[in-house]
Formats: sequence, C-alpha cells, structure tokens
Amino acid sequence: MSLLADHNLFETRRQFFSRGKNALGYAALTSLLGEGLARQATASSSGAAASGLGPHFAPKAKRVIYLHMVGGPSQMDLFDYKPGMREWYDKDLPASIRNGQRLTTMTSGQARFPIAPSKYEFSQVGQCGMWLNTELLPHLGTCADDICWMRSLHTEAINHEPAITAMQTGNQITGRPCLGSWASYGLGSMNQNLPSFVVMVATPTNREQEQAISSRLWSSGFLPGEHAGVSFRSKGDPILFINNPPGVPSSVRRRTLDGLNALNELNYNLVGDPETHTRIKQYEMAFRMQASVPELTDISKEPEHIYKLYGEEARKPGTFANSVLMARRLTERGVRFVQIYHNNWDHHSNVNGRMPAQCKDVDQPCAALIHDLKQRGMFDDTLIIWGGEFGRTIYSQGGLTKTNYGRDHHPRCFSMWMAGGGAAGGHIHGETDEFSYNIVKDPLHIRDFHATILNLLGYNHDRFTFKFQGLDSKLTGVEPARVVKELIA
Repeated sequence: MSLLADHNLFETRRQFFSRGKNALGYAALTSLLGEGLARQATASSSGAAASGLGPHFAPKAKRVIYLHMVGGPSQMDLFDYKPGMREWYDKDLPASIRNGQRLTTMTSGQARFPIAPSKYEFSQVGQCGMWLNTELLPHLGTCADDICWMRSLHTEAINHEPAITAMQTGNQITGRPCLGSWASYGLGSMNQNLPSFVVMVATPTNREQEQAISSRLWSSGFLPGEHAGVSFRSKGDPILFINNPPGVPSSVRRRTLDGLNALNELNYNLVGDPETHTRIKQYEMAFRMQASVPELTDISKEPEHIYKLYGEEARKPGTFANSVLMARRLTERGVRFVQIYHNNWDHHSNVNGRMPAQCKDVDQPCAALIHDLKQRGMFDDTLIIWGGEFGRTIYSQGGLTKTNYGRDHHPRCFSMWMAGGGAAGGHIHGETDEFSYNIVKDPLHIRDFHATILNLLGYNHDRFTFKFQGLDSKLTGVEPARVVKELIA
C-alpha cells in the first residue's frame, strides 16, 4: 500500500472535507476568473499565509514572563488588606456575605465558618499608597509604583484542575492552547536557536502540599505543535536528549537529521500532515539548541552584583530565584514567552508555617527581575505577570487557633499583579468587601484579563483566532470579553 493510500485510510471525516474544500474552492475560482487569474490568486493567498502572523497594532510588550503560583495565594494575607477582620476573630462569616455561594466539599460540611484574620503586618508603599504585606514582601514593596495591582479577579472554577486550566488556556476543559502557545503562534521567535516558549517548574523550599501539574498546561492544543512550551529541567541536561550519545559527533547527527528531514519533507508534500511539518521544525530546533542552550544555562559568568540582586538562592538550580534569573537570560536572548510554576500555595492548613517560606522564595527574585530588566532597558517591553488560579477564604478550614489555621479555595475574588510591558505601574484596580469575599468595585474576569494581555501584545482578542472544529476559536472563548483600559499605561 502506498504512503498516500495508507494516510487516506486513517484520514478523519473532518480532514477529508478540509482537503476537499480546497479543490472545490479552486474549481469555483477558476470558473469565475479563468485558469491564469485563479493561479495568481491562489499563489498570492499561499504567500500571505506563509509569511506568518503579525500583531494587529503596535504592541507594548514584545515578550512575557509569567510567574504562576500553583495552588492559589491568599489575597488577604498578601495584597488585600482587611484590618477590620481582627475584630471578627473566630466569629462566623455572616450568611449574608456568603449568600449561599458554592463551597468545596472540604468546607461545605463545616458547622461553623470562623473568621481567620491575617496575622501579618501591612504598610502603605510607593506613591500609589498600595497596602502590602511588607513583613513578608519587603523587596516587592520597593517596586510598588512599577506594579499594576489587581484585587478583583474572579473565575467560575472552584477546584484546582479546572481553575488552573482556565487561567492558562481560557477554558476549564483541557486540550486548548495556553497563553504562551497563543503568544508563540502570533509573535513567532526572535531567536531561531531557541524556542519561542519555554517552561520551568521551580521547586519550593516548603513542599508540604504541592499540586500536581503536567505538560497539558503548556500544550499547544489545536495550534501547530511547534508552539507548545519546551520544558527546561533543573537537573541534568536542561532538555532531555539534547546532547549527542557518546561516540556520536555533531557531523553524524547533522547527516542523520538531513536524512530524516528529507523523508519527512516527502511525506509532508505528499499528504500535507501538519504533524509532519511540526516534527521537521522540532528536529531542526533541537539541533540548533545543542549549541545555544549550554551557553544559556551557564550562569557562572553572571557578575556578583546579580547574585546580590536576586539572592544566593539564584546559584542553586531549580530554585525560584534561579528560574527567574534564567527567565531573564531567556528573554534577553529572544524567547517570547517564559512560564515559571512555583508550587505549594494551596494553604488548606498551617498558613502561619508555610506562608513565610513561600514569600521568601518569591519576594527578592520578583523585585530583582523588575530592577534587572530596568537596568537592561528591557522593562518597558517585557510584561511580568504574577498570580495563581484563584484566592482563599477569610474563614478557616477546619480548626482555628492563634498559631494555626487554613484557608479553602475562593474563586469569587483574588489578587494578581503585572509589571512592565505597558502595564499601568502604580495603578490599584478593584475593591472587595470587608471580608475579601465579594467584589464591590471593578470586577475583572479572567477573560478580560486575557483580552488585556493580548492587547498589550498587539492583538485584538476577537480577531486573533484559529479555525478549529468549524469555529474561529480564540483564547477568550465565546462569551464577551473586554480590554480593561485602566490596566494599560
């Protein structure tokens, strides 16, 4: 059986009609324009598609560093100051505040919902006057006027799996492209020797209750496969199998790839399978990374003042500080989108014991990244995003003592921040009620958040689409979304 016949045997109905529509369309075009003009029109259309996408308008951000705190940071312990809650210690959350809203099964059976006010000290920082937990985030406080603070995000997802999927892909159901893949698809690469989208998973100091995460979060979904995130490891080779096996010189690897690519090109030209095209690109990228990645990941030549800026933890592979320093090196070399996941923010218990370690991991490196990008002239066109998939409850999950309490998931309001890349530094967006339970001013759905990020990257979210299952699919989905102008400088 021939290769084409074998491919057609397993061709789906959708692939068949997709292939057939081109023939029908060409026939119709020929009847209208004639053979010569039809060929010119087809060639012109193919050339436009081959030239790749570009932004709809001038972008403010050329690259993104997304710092995702896996588990859902407690907004009232970090950014949403509620001093009045100290008078409510161990009193029940009023039923009028909860108003019958959905709870997780972890607290829905509780007889009481005792208020657990934050034990940490807050102070106003910067000209913007942001109330911040400066006891645990002193370094971040020095950057207050560079940061756009958002205290009114909300989502429908109440459990981790759908919530983190929605935050990364715009949909609670897995299988759709993540934000990094959309950025890669739209903006392309600025360095042919490195991927346009890189992912790192930082190891937290405290590993008491980590959430499982997997490569589905940096999948390209229905976009071409080359736009999936490339995961960099903290131990051993940064990327699996990037180095040649013992005894195999680079020249042999090059000849092997040339042969594979020639076969794949024959296959692609014959059947037009997009996965074959992805494979060709990935083989070539892997070969080029053999030269570029070792230099990239060798941070030994960074000057001492950089380690003083980021902290000594930046010398240790796999730490959050090291990952953030690596993110700066990646974006400096042309990577469009870097995603860092930092785990153990799922504080169902022992907030007092875990929160200091979490904040120590992220505080100095985040502030250092802002200062470092500014001194390199990269801050204005590099967008930094920090946040989790939802917030936490003001009431304690389980028991409540002065030294130990926990917080359940809370999707109705949570806090995030952005800096650089056109974000409105010093702006404080949104307000919540005195319990940090409901939004009372400027609600910000994650669809609006995604639309705003795409706007900073130069895209109209309604026009930035990809044809999938008969729909013009987009990151912001089918429900209305808006760009929040107040978040843009």
